[in-house]
Amino acid sequence: MHAYGTNIEGEWDDVSRVMKECHEAVHAMGCPRVSTSIRIGTRTDKTGQTMQDKIDVVHEILKSSK
Repeated sequence: MHAYGTNIEGEWDDVSRVMKECHEAVHAMGCPRVSTSIRIGTRTDKTGQTMQDKIDVVHEILKSSK
């Protein structure tokens, strides 16, 4: 449901590791400088909610408003 960027969903340590591995892979391809802008969101009031769950809710709202 977004038009720009890449979403990564998971545990904090896993997501951090993946971002590091992405940078290392690009450096290994010969790029001397890599820049990443990140936006991090965490919740304690809802557990187990995924990005797909959020998309599904939007689709249901749009479907019911027709």
